[in-house]
Amino acid sequence: MPTPHWSAPVARAPVDATVPLPGSKSMTNRALILAALAAAPGRIVRPLRSRDTDLMAAALRALGTGVAEDGPATGAAVADWRIVPGELRGPATVDTGLAGTVMRFLPPVAALASGEVSVDGDPRARERPMGPIIAALRALGAAVDDGGRGALPFTVRGTGSVNGGEVVIDASGSSQLVSGLLLAAPRFEKGVEVRHEGPPVPSAAHLAMTVGMLREAGAAVEAEGNVWRVAPGPLEGRDWTIEPDLSNAAQFLGAALVTGGRVTVPDWPSATTQPGDALRGLLTAMGAEVSRGPDGLTVRGPGGGFAGLEADLHEVGELTPVLAALCALAGSPSRLTGIAHLRGHETDRLAALVAEINGLGGDAAELPDGLEIRPRPLHGGVFHTYDDHRMVMAAAVLGLAVPGIEVENPGTVGKTLPDFTRQWASMLAPA
Repeated sequence: MPTPHWSAPVARAPVDATVPLPGSKSMTNRALILAALAAAPGRIVRPLRSRDTDLMAAALRALGTGVAEDGPATGAAVADWRIVPGELRGPATVDTGLAGTVMRFLPPVAALASGEVSVDGDPRARERPMGPIIAALRALGAAVDDGGRGALPFTVRGTGSVNGGEVVIDASGSSQLVSGLLLAAPRFEKGVEVRHEGPPVPSAAHLAMTVGMLREAGAAVEAEGNVWRVAPGPLEGRDWTIEPDLSNAAQFLGAALVTGGRVTVPDWPSATTQPGDALRGLLTAMGAEVSRGPDGLTVRGPGGGFAGLEADLHEVGELTPVLAALCALAGSPSRLTGIAHLRGHETDRLAALVAEINGLGGDAAELPDGLEIRPRPLHGGVFHTYDDHRMVMAAAVLGLAVPGIEVENPGTVGKTLPDFTRQWASMLAPA
């Protein structure tokens, strides 16, 4: 049931805060898959505990994998997970919720199980692009019954193995369509060669994350342009230490820009495949001072307004809602492009952002592949969130400077950042 409206707090002074972040959803769910397919037990250190990762853990448990809390590590806010691989089997039922990583990463694993695995999710999940991965699994030797829909719900009829081999896929809707095939590929009899044909695949950083984590698990992977090859072979049981979720830093770091203050995110990695690392350059382009040191990544706002942004966000589309909110508060026009694929995310994010920004008096318009946002004074009102966690975060950023914003269903942040509203209030509290 949706939670009551949340009154987005207004910043009464420049923010001055250090904001620790929980683990990366993208890394946690990849680590869960690789650990479940490994030849020996492993552990996930500082995993994200959120709806998306709990759904992945539950799905793997349903297939016979042991996923159990392993006691909190020293100083950790959550318990580690110990993963014990088991014989994959059905019958099983998998709930993907609205998690793209679950709906794209789990079906290739289900194809390795013995027995039927039924896969379904939230109503909006049935509208998200799944046809390419269903067709790819069939081409690789798996049996999938989707009633001809090319979408959820469907049933994977596993036989305990998948032949594998070469497959062509159009992954322009989501890089997860490729990642899902690659993560399970070491367990396919012939491995897999995935060739993308179509418009560019979005979010190349997430593909680099998949390739890098596969290699860390001992897989032999080649990546050449739009072709990825994974050889068959065992995966190692190992410990995975999860980085902070850098995409979830966007709204906190953006608060420094809006208020002319300072926000530091500890433990920002010196090198990472997370798309959120692009925030350093994007916020700098809007006028922030960005530095990385022993304490983490620090953003300081200019203190006298900030500039709009012209950027191609094709590789970092998940940052769009928060960046669009910042652009609606900026002092000059903005143009965000390369993000047509966001129409197929948790909601049609381009249409949602235009509707909600304009509903507060703003001036935003859709482009064929993005958004155009021009400065205009904003006023309070209800900000609808469409069951999309990033829309809640965008509303919070707007609320820093605009009194009276009432955020619909803030509980939807449980998808990736369950403690968001408490952290937001803590960041704004006087020191």
